[in-house]
Amino acid sequence: MINKFFATPEAALADVHDGATVMISGFGGAGMPAELIDCLIAQGATDLTVVNNNAGNADAGLAALIGAGRVRKILCSFPRQTDSWHFDKLYRAGKLELELVPQGTLAERIRAAGAGIGGFFTPTAFGTRLAEGKETRRIDGRDYVLEYPIHADYALIKADRADRWGNLTYRKTARNFAPIMAAAAKCTVVQVRESVELGELDPEMVVTPGIFVKRVVRLAPAGKTARKAA
Repeated sequence: MINKFFATPEAALADVHDGATVMISGFGGAGMPAELIDCLIAQGATDLTVVNNNAGNADAGLAALIGAGRVRKILCSFPRQTDSWHFDKLYRAGKLELELVPQGTLAERIRAAGAGIGGFFTPTAFGTRLAEGKETRRIDGRDYVLEYPIHADYALIKADRADRWGNLTYRKTARNFAPIMAAAAKCTVVQVRESVELGELDPEMVVTPGIFVKRVVRLAPAGKTARKAA
C-alpha cells in the first residue's frame, strides 16, 4: 500500500547529505516550509547549495540555515533586503557564493528541469553582467541568452493538503515555486497542514500530483507533528 506520510520531519530528512542541492519553496515567508528547514538545521547537513526566491528574512527559516553556516552557495533572484543580514554578512566575508538569477528566468530554469528541457533562450539579462560567459543568439532580430535547467537532490516545499499518495493542494499565493520545485528534484519532501483520505481531494484542485512527491509530513499549526491514519 502506498503511503508517503512520515511520522516526523526528522525521519523525512534523515538522508540529506553534505553537498546536496536543495530547493526551498517560498516567496519571502509565504509558502516557506519553516519547520522542515528547522529540522534540516538540526539534522546537520552542510556545504549545501540552496535554490530559493530570496536569501532569507531576519533570523528564521532559510535565514537561520544560512546563519548556521550550512549553505555554500545560493541561487536566487532577490538576495538583499533590510533583514537579510545573515546572507549579507557571509557574502561580504567571502563565505557564501551567490548566483543571481532574474526571477522569471529562475522559475523557468526550475520548470525546465522538471519538464526535461535541456536549455532555453531568453532575452532577459542580455547585455548585462548576468549574461557574461553565456551563449547568446539573435532570433528574429532579438538577442537572447542561453540558460540551463536547475536540478536538485531535494525539494523542501509547503502545501495545504495531501493524501497518502502525495497528491497536493495549496493555499493561495503560498503555492508560488512549490509545484515546479517538486518536479525538478529527485526527492520532494512536503509539509502539509492537513492529510485527507484518498478520493477526498477534488482532482481538479490537485496542483502537484503524487508522482512528484516522495515524502509528506503533516505538521499541526503549533509545529507539532502528527500523522492521520490512511
